Amino acid sequence: MNLPRLLLSACAGLLVGFTLSTSAADWPGWRGPDHNGISTESGWTTDWPKAGPKQLWRASVGTGFASIAVSGGRAFTTGNEKDTDTLFCLDANTGRVLWKHSYPCPLAPNYYEGGTSATPTVSGSDVFHLGKRGQLFCLDAASGKLVWELNLVEELGVEVNEWGFASSPVIEGNLLLLNVGTAGTAVHRTTGKVVWTSGKEATGYSSMVPFTADGVRYVAFMAKKALVLVEAKTGKEVARHSWETNYDTNCADPIVSAGQIFISSYTRGGALVSFSAGKLTSGWKNETMHNHINSSVLLKGRLYGINGKAGKPGDLRCVDFKTGEVKWVQPGIGIGSLIAADGKLIVLSEKGELIIALAAADVFKPLARAQVLGGKCWTAPTLANGKIYCRNSRGDLVCLDVSSKLLN
Repeated sequence: MNLPRLLLSACAGLLVGFTLSTSAADWPGWRGPDHNGISTESGWTTDWPKAGPKQLWRASVGTGFASIAVSGGRAFTTGNEKDTDTLFCLDANTGRVLWKHSYPCPLAPNYYEGGTSATPTVSGSDVFHLGKRGQLFCLDAASGKLVWELNLVEELGVEVNEWGFASSPVIEGNLLLLNVGTAGTAVHRTTGKVVWTSGKEATGYSSMVPFTADGVRYVAFMAKKALVLVEAKTGKEVARHSWETNYDTNCADPIVSAGQIFISSYTRGGALVSFSAGKLTSGWKNETMHNHINSSVLLKGRLYGINGKAGKPGDLRCVDFKTGEVKWVQPGIGIGSLIAADGKLIVLSEKGELIIALAAADVFKPLARAQVLGGKCWTAPTLANGKIYCRNSRGDLVCLDVSSKLLN
């Protein structure tokens, strides 16, 4: 019997088993690959040192609230400095600037710091970005070379929202879908040519959320005063559910699940509506969840989100998706944000504390927490390939190592 060889084979088998249970994933745009704030990544660790996870690198990207897209070893985000917006492409492992693309745009502070809002979207070899004043760009993701550009305000005559466009571009086949105009706009992703548009009125601040019903592809989004559903391919408006808010602040993306759609705003609360046979029907409506800037995530029939009712301190809470009943509340988070992965919540508080908690049904169950940033942190974190990226409003961006040993 060759004992060393048997031991080596056994160790190799264990290594394969652990490797198969570890899954890394890119995060190519706002709310991740499935537009729901949930990553498929697993195997990342919450076993942090007392000081928190290791900071791999830090960068300064200018004032703004855009999140971080990660694809192909590159990290993309935007910020504003001296009335100039810049799209940054950074090496995801080192933070080194690989290229950047700048264009004139006012900082436009208005009850907040101002700066950029929409998160870049990476698809194939391209990265797409929408500026607050309707500047739309397609660039080569590797080199930063401009492929095409379009000013939607000049091209379509659309009205700019009070706080500027915040719609992160969404890819649907050959279309680039944008919450611009009365009920959305689509341009061809390879040429920038407008394929369909829906009117010139100002709209809401959410991004498009694609879904399929009865074999048809639709997108749901928050317009100025309503939840709107349109056919993705044609832009034909299918249904509309009135949702008027103070200052027309429909910011959070709708959450679509099995024919039901959750909507929320910080001045009104939340509601569940059903979509069937081309019609929207009202379900529950209450004030148990006020999504301010960021959307909730839906896991196993429960909504986890930041409740940021106007005039009240923000908190993290769990709400039953079907009934709207509050399951638990964790104060002290402020107007923060969250995403989810591997049955866990990845929460960034308004003051820059990173918290990992189980997505539990009955009580808040933190697993790890660390202060990773200062300043105002409204931007949702990103998990990609064993790293968590966090930023604040002034543009401090940190990359944190949460990889398991097998991912290192």
